[in-house]
Amino acid sequence: MKAGPLGGLKVVELAGLAPAPFACMILADLGAHVVRVDRATPGADVLGIPDDPLARGRRSIGVNTKTPEGVEVVLKLADRADVLIEGFRPGVAERMGLGPSVVHARNPRLVYGRMTGWGQDGPLAQAAGHDINYVGIAGALDPIGRAGERPVPPLNLVGDFGGGGLMLAMGVLAALYERTSSGRGQVVDASMVEGAALLTTSLHGLRAAGAWSGERGDNLLDGGAPFYDTYETADGKYVAIGAIEMRFWGDLVKVLGLEDPPPHLDKTQWPKLREHIADAVGKHTRDDLVARAEGTDACLTPVLSPWEASAHPQNAARGTFVDIGGTVQPAPAPRFDRTPPSTPHAPRPAGTDTADVLADLGLSAADVAALRTAGAIA
Repeated sequence: MKAGPLGGLKVVELAGLAPAPFACMILADLGAHVVRVDRATPGADVLGIPDDPLARGRRSIGVNTKTPEGVEVVLKLADRADVLIEGFRPGVAERMGLGPSVVHARNPRLVYGRMTGWGQDGPLAQAAGHDINYVGIAGALDPIGRAGERPVPPLNLVGDFGGGGLMLAMGVLAALYERTSSGRGQVVDASMVEGAALLTTSLHGLRAAGAWSGERGDNLLDGGAPFYDTYETADGKYVAIGAIEMRFWGDLVKVLGLEDPPPHLDKTQWPKLREHIADAVGKHTRDDLVARAEGTDACLTPVLSPWEASAHPQNAARGTFVDIGGTVQPAPAPRFDRTPPSTPHAPRPAGTDTADVLADLGLSAADVAALRTAGAIA
């Protein structure tokens, strides 16, 4: 087994919804030993998705944290861990007896990662919300969509995963790096609003430079520019075009066979240019256009569904997708030349590893039996 760059790192995950599990998936993908604390009641897994890829690569212990004995089990895990991650509303972990002050009193070196939508404080801290709400107030939703139309939710990629889970994983690693000099852990407060806002940094720069109008669908990178957009092909599929630079635009003109097109950077000509491109693209199938663009810098590629993507030659050559437990899904990223991680194992049913994890903590068979009798574990 290849350890990966995080081999030896011990993480405790309090099971929750998508963003925090994604952060833990990343850590596990890169070699961390992650123990996922699921609910002790069979079938009570909060995710409710069988074989969810977000749960891959770690062991699962079923614990009833509503019992003192169950809370103590989690604290024993945290005593030996480098990281604990939770994704509850502010104050919930504290009420469970698993807040940072309790954990740090026993293990001051632990990095305590917290994932919320709004953050640990502020007027909305206790409000319910989802990705669409978080990216909405972060300023990340308004620019996405066609001109004259309403904003389009970008799935839950910007808030939950990009601004949430990925940012939390980065924050945890930063805190671990700081610990090498201070010897102390700390709390990482990751907010999906703040993470999503951070993703819009370049837009603020473009706006300040006068290169972003502020109107949806009227700019260089939001579908306003006809040479940076998607187009339907003759077979009802789509291609993506991103020919911004002059040399790339020149190659696209040749691939599409455009005759005397208007200057592509002249915004007054964009409506006319869009018609030219749409007409040319619509004469070919998607795969035919992709073949015509091969070997050029036309920046024309197919728009693939998530289910098609694994078969693309580039992805196949790089092993961008892997089969884990019969489900094709993205492979761990990024790549490491000296410490490449192993392919993650399939998600385990909640509580599968309870006995083994407790044995690792030094609990005897009699101790485990007593915890089961008390209803503290699965």
